[in-house]
Parts: sequence; C-alpha cells; structure tokens
Amino acid sequence: MPSYRTSFFEVPHAAVYALMTVTVLASGLCFIQSGGPAAPAELLYRYGGMYSGALPRHEYWRLLAYGFLHVNFVHLTMNMLCLVLWGGHLERRVGPAYFLILYLCAMVFGAIIGNAIHATPYLTVGASGATSGILGALFCLWILGKLDLRFDFFAINIGLNIAFAFGNSRIDWGVHLGGFSAGLIACALLDLVEKANAYALRCKFPEAVKVNLTLLGCVAALWGWAGQALATAGLPAWGAGIVFAGACCAVVKMVDLALSMKKGLAIVVTVLAGANAATVILGGWAIASSACGSRWPSGSIPLDNLLATFCSNPVLVSGLAAIGVAALTLWLCSKEMSRGIEDVGFVGASLRAERSRRHGL
Repeated sequence: MPSYRTSFFEVPHAAVYALMTVTVLASGLCFIQSGGPAAPAELLYRYGGMYSGALPRHEYWRLLAYGFLHVNFVHLTMNMLCLVLWGGHLERRVGPAYFLILYLCAMVFGAIIGNAIHATPYLTVGASGATSGILGALFCLWILGKLDLRFDFFAINIGLNIAFAFGNSRIDWGVHLGGFSAGLIACALLDLVEKANAYALRCKFPEAVKVNLTLLGCVAALWGWAGQALATAGLPAWGAGIVFAGACCAVVKMVDLALSMKKGLAIVVTVLAGANAATVILGGWAIASSACGSRWPSGSIPLDNLLATFCSNPVLVSGLAAIGVAALTLWLCSKEMSRGIEDVGFVGASLRAERSRRHGL
C-alpha cells in the first residue's frame, strides 16, 4: 500500500484556509456584536449553538452551525491552531474533497454523540469536534499503514486533546470523543469506498470536480434533511434516504462516463458551473419565500441591511449571484477547463490509468 511520508508540521492547503476563513468570520461577527473578545450565551444560541433540545425540535442546521461559532478569542485561536497543525497533513494526503467530508462528518456526529452523552441542559459551540475528527482520520491512516508519521505525533496530540477535554469542566469532552471516533470510522469507510471505486468507476475524478460534487451533495442533503424534499415527494425518511443515495450514485456514474469521453472534462466543468448557478437561484428563492415574508430582525445591523437589500429585488440579486458563482467556478477550474478543451482523447485515458493505479485512499 502506498504511504505518505511527512514531517511533524505540514503547511495548510486550500480547504483548511477556506474553513478557517468561514470560522473566523462567523465567530468574529459574534464578537463584534457583543462588543468584546467574547460572545454571550444568548447570542451563540441565536446563531446556531448546539443545545439539548435541538434534535427533538428538528433544528438540524445546528449540527453544522455550532462548529463555526466560538465562546471567545482564546477558544477560537486554540481550535484554529489545531486545524492548522492537523489539517495540513490530512488534506495533502486525501485531497480537499475527502477532507471536507471528514471534517463535516466529525462536526455532525461529534454533536450527535455529545448530545447523547449530556444528561443536563447544555449549550456548546466550537470546532473541537471537527478538529478531533481530523486527528482521528490521521490515526486511521496511520493504522492502515498509509501515513508515515511517528508514533510520538499521535501520543502528543491525542494526549493533549484528552488532557484539555477532561482537565477543563467547560470543555465538552463528548464532542471531542464523538468527533475523533467519527473521523476514524469515516476515514476507514472512505478507504473502502475508494477500493470499491476501482471496480465501479472508470476514471479518477480531478479534485476540482470532486470538491464541487461534494459541495452540491451537501447542499442537496441539507435541503432534503430540512424536510422540503420529503414534503414534496411524500416519502418516509428512510425511503427518501435511499432515493437520495441512488441519485448521488447515478450522478457520480454519469460524471464518470462523461470524463472518459473526448473533451469530457470541459463538459463536466461547464455542467457543474451551471449546477452551481441553479443552486444559488433555488437558494435565493427559498430565502425570499421564508425570510422576506416575515422580515424578522436578526439582531445584526449588517445582516438586516443585507436581507433588506436582497428582499427589495430577490430575482435580480439571485440572478447576479448565480452569474457570479458560475464565473467563479469556471475561473477556479480554469486549468481543468483548458485541459478539457484541448483534449484530443488523452485526458480520459490518463484518468482511467490513474484510477487503475489507486488502491484505497
């Protein structure tokens, strides 16, 4: 099995920087509104803090929102430091798409397990469950013999994680444990998926395509989980889950077949740009039909002003945003687009050859 040799520290990559940016902006907004380097519990609850009644009340969006909020500047700094120290290793090893999947899985299941462990009402925020998942995924790769890190890397980092979790009563150790377990298990499952893909798929997907498909899949899953798809189709939850999984498999296979064609990479990138634009338009329609009707104040002047601007002409704003997203997609995938346009039949062959060389992660 191929292994990945690295040093104790690895320079972060694009997905790590993107997650850091979103987290710092979300937490910074709370700090700005509170007027200091800390956010009160009421504000954290309003913006998505995870609490004991979230799941019974079907507030599933909190399973993701809580991971981008932090109590104070020290809390934010510690979690971002862990994201930098551990995330660089994992993203370089598995790529940005699988990194995002592992990070979000650890965030969600860390919150679920932490919620199950809590016996009393609570409110928790922070990226510690997701960063613990990064460490769990790295440990899984090390166990599988696919990561050439010394044992002291895990002894030091896991030891410090345990010490912080149990040494401070304000730290939610259940989220740490759940995130670490979720990262380890999800990484092992992705390794099995990659091994199965050698038989199910013909081509190795470029990372830009894989990341875009992952983000679109997350948006579709959130939309379905919110209940809009269930209400439309009239299916039970398990039936909708099966339909969604089947649809995802069908889309992946169609992309696989398209990539094997001449100039298929250019076609796939163009279709993804259109799908991103359509997603923005649908998202604008959903916001206009819900938030613009009630016009409830959020408590944040910038957010209220932004919502007022959008609600004044939602069709125009959504259309301009969709065009911008499509253009951004084409710009970010410019190398893949150029490669696909210039293809005379070698791109699909190279992607098929790369798939045949892969055995797991």
